[in-house]
Amino acid sequence: MAHKPSLLIVDDEASVARTLQMVFEQEGYKVASAHSCAEALHLLSNGGRYDAIITDLNMEQPDIGLDVARAAGTLSPKPVVVVCTGYASSDNSRKALELRVDYLATKPVDLKELVPALNRMIAHRRDLRVWK
Repeated sequence: MAHKPSLLIVDDEASVARTLQMVFEQEGYKVASAHSCAEALHLLSNGGRYDAIITDLNMEQPDIGLDVARAAGTLSPKPVVVVCTGYASSDNSRKALELRVDYLATKPVDLKELVPALNRMIAHRRDLRVWK
């Protein structure tokens, strides 16, 4: 049986998180969700391991999604990290790139682009682990 990729969705808008969850579950993902940065950090610091994390940038504070990306960067193996925002600026985009975020998506997110991109990034990351 093929491994189901695991995904953590972090968004303070429950409807956005639920929509993404339904889309990715239909794609075969095992999906968990968090509705705040604090909740996501709690999951990550308590052994939560994911193939990918999709986080909103602006939740309870501006740019707080970068804290989720920063925490994800310390995990081993490192998950694919996608940051979504409706309020991209050159400053927060630069910070996301400095954190080595894998994908920066603007809202509304084009799922026809995001889903195959995430599938490719996860497959690529797994291939790299196999060759190490």
